[in-house]
Amino acid sequence: MGKLSLSKAWDETRDVLTRDGKLLGAVALALVFLPGVIAGVIDPKQTPATIVAGGMTSWLFLISALIGLVGQLAMIRLALGPATSVADAIAHGLRRMPVYLAGTMLWMLPLIILMGVFGRHLFDDPEAVSGTDALITVLVVCVLLFMTVRMILMSAVASAEHLGPVAMLKRAWALSSGNWWRLFAFVLMLGFAAIVLLGAVGAIAGIVGQLLFGEPEAMSVSALFIALFTELVSAMITTVFVVMVARLYAQGSGLSTVSVPSSGH
Repeated sequence: MGKLSLSKAWDETRDVLTRDGKLLGAVALALVFLPGVIAGVIDPKQTPATIVAGGMTSWLFLISALIGLVGQLAMIRLALGPATSVADAIAHGLRRMPVYLAGTMLWMLPLIILMGVFGRHLFDDPEAVSGTDALITVLVVCVLLFMTVRMILMSAVASAEHLGPVAMLKRAWALSSGNWWRLFAFVLMLGFAAIVLLGAVGAIAGIVGQLLFGEPEAMSVSALFIALFTELVSAMITTVFVVMVARLYAQGSGLSTVSVPSSGH
């Protein structure tokens, strides 16, 4: 597979966002921002540990995540073309989401199980993790990072190509071949930017929300205030990430043109 250019993908991403930002924004607001706000208002204190522990709100966050996957696939459809309406792009994302989820689970589920077995006390009681468990957990995290980078283009494959889960894995693996460090740099840069932005916005919104409306309890105005700001930033970051992935996929697949989506009017 040829070398991918992050700078070219970024230039194309800016072109797509500048020209079609309203269409992509409509999808992001409906399928990323709104579900995230609802989940954040219902349980503003949700953490990785509480998600792993299960419970009613964990199911809510799972549903929110699945809706978000539909949104990502829809945005990729718009970013790649051919021209389509926003409604058709969302319908396309809904059709492809189960296949994409199945493909993701094929490589991710074994690692999640290993993490659950050997790192089960990682969040709630780190001192209870033995040396062997800690070593295996570190190895699993390293494999998870490696596979995440190798599979980073799988969402674009799922949206653009009508493949089954196994074929989707093989295609994503082939597209990322020889480009691991470039894709890792992309994930690292965007991930760092996301952590900084979300951390800053979350901290400021949390302080202001608590001063104006009190403690952010479930279904409170304070929780709504914080969720609105943090999920808006999250939706913006997700949109940039998804369009960038689409343009990297376009490079690897030999698609040279930037599509012009249609609003459906």
